[in-house]
Amino acid sequence: MGLNTVKPETITLLKKVNDIVSSKNIESYLAGGFVRDILLGRETADIDVTVAGDAREVAESISKILGGRYVLLDDTNKIARVIHFSKQQSSTETSCVLDYSSFSETIEKDLARRDFTIDAMAIALGQFTKDYTNAEIIDPFNGRKDLDRRMIRAVSERIFTEDPVRLLRAVRLAGELGFHIDQDTETLVKRDAQLLAIVPGERTREELLRLLTLQEAGKILRYLDELKLMTAIIPELEESRGLEQPKEHHWDVLEHSFATVSALEFLLGDGGWEFSREDIPASDLRSDEIYKHLNQEVSSGSTRKSLLKLSALLHDVGKPGTKSVDETGKTRFLGHSKEGASLITERLEKLRFSSREIKLIETEIVHHMRPTQLSQEGMPSDRAVYRYYRDTGQAGLDILFLNLADHLATRGPDLEITNWQYHLELVQYLFGKYFEKENVINPPKIVDGYDIMKSFGLSPGPRIGELLDAVKEAQASGEITDREQAIAYIRKLIA
Repeated sequence: MGLNTVKPETITLLKKVNDIVSSKNIESYLAGGFVRDILLGRETADIDVTVAGDAREVAESISKILGGRYVLLDDTNKIARVIHFSKQQSSTETSCVLDYSSFSETIEKDLARRDFTIDAMAIALGQFTKDYTNAEIIDPFNGRKDLDRRMIRAVSERIFTEDPVRLLRAVRLAGELGFHIDQDTETLVKRDAQLLAIVPGERTREELLRLLTLQEAGKILRYLDELKLMTAIIPELEESRGLEQPKEHHWDVLEHSFATVSALEFLLGDGGWEFSREDIPASDLRSDEIYKHLNQEVSSGSTRKSLLKLSALLHDVGKPGTKSVDETGKTRFLGHSKEGASLITERLEKLRFSSREIKLIETEIVHHMRPTQLSQEGMPSDRAVYRYYRDTGQAGLDILFLNLADHLATRGPDLEITNWQYHLELVQYLFGKYFEKENVINPPKIVDGYDIMKSFGLSPGPRIGELLDAVKEAQASGEITDREQAIAYIRKLIA
């Protein structure tokens, strides 16, 4: 471990920054995640600089002299950012991000206010730019030792009360770095878990989404639950704990929900599945087209894949409120999909998820059982396939993965290979139909609303849309192929 992994362009930029702050006699240090990452040999484009004085003024001055975009992050605490762009790349591509914060008194006191020991180290900027391989590391809390031990340890017992979002950051850092949280810090996390309730929703959302982008997120979510954080974020999950299911289910509802995330990651290539076998391969489901689809950005900080993992966690949240026992003694959860989507919407709004994100998650939860309901036997008809994608849109692809993961997480070690093979064939069939859009999913237009109104003397209104949809269904099923047949088909419908 050493300071020998810094990019030359980063050194060049920091030398220019040092020249500016030195000319103003401003004491300045590199600190936090940047120091941690270079000691670990990790590449990072984000650099933390702490200065004695007003960091806002320093950052603004540097942005004017060196170029780059100035962003005020926190006026009260005097935190600002300068985004530098690479001259070799397009002007919209970020080369380096420098975050400037202010400290008073001494750098040691500033480090004492930070969260974890591995982020409570600093290097004098002047020293670093002069001879970065031999720069002295200011390390009052033995952060380097904790790096060697691969440990996340709190600087003090006050860190979570001072900023409760650090509760999630501890787990996220452990997941990103492959570290473990030390026992005393775990105790502090459990003690302060309920403080998450006072964290602004957007900050919780940001950390949760960053957790979901990690591999093995299913295991991380279980760990959040062990630390009492999972239900502090989403209290609606608590009623699922210990809720028994019919005998075909290996786990109770909450454990099944965690298992569904892990099963999904197995299917996506984002993690292992403890009950994987040679006869349940998942790689057949992966393709460049699927990869591109799932990595599409939905909103700032989220992709279809990260939101699908969240849907996997939440897909059965409606079961506690819909549980019933029929006359034969069988447990049922009738309508749990719609109930779950309705229940979770308010929570996601409080967490400041965007309307687009919420709509996607709602659709995935409502329709998560739909693929296996398309046909009682064999592959579904083209009409059924058309209706499925009409109702789910692009989310239909995501739901296929969720449905398959749900099946794996229902049976667990008791998976029957015959059922699995049918399920896999069904999903592959529906994937294939999606990528043949012109034939089934989105047949070419052979008649429009004006044609219908003119041919049958109808007025504009919802009925026109219903007739157009009926025509598309008939096209998808192969009943009609041209305008003449479409007009004849509509004539029968309105007779």
